[in-house]
Amino acid sequence: MVRAIRGAIQVDANDRDSIIEGTTELVSAIMERNRLTTDDVISVLFTATPDLTAEFPALAARKLGFHEVPLICCTEIDVPGALPRVVRLMAHVETDRPRAEIQHVYLRGAVALRQDIAQ
Repeated sequence: MVRAIRGAIQVDANDRDSIIEGTTELVSAIMERNRLTTDDVISVLFTATPDLTAEFPALAARKLGFHEVPLICCTEIDVPGALPRVVRLMAHVETDRPRAEIQHVYLRGAVALRQDIAQ
């Protein structure tokens, strides 16, 4: 079955190291909590709030071994009052896990975005 997994993390600053480190933490947590390998991943869409311009979040996934996985990065809509410095992702994966067992991962300040599904 194909499932979509959501996640987000608030990073410390608009610098390359913060974006790579935060995205690495997020992707790693999603992979571990859902017991996935890169072979299970169909594609990943990354978004970043408009205040994050120092690096592409997809670079972190490439460094984790996502060499054969299609990745794309987009800028989010600049909504007044939105949580700053957030990287989000939606991963499309193949898994036998039922939808109710999929773990969506929201880390650091991004937990406030989806307290209803954050694990």
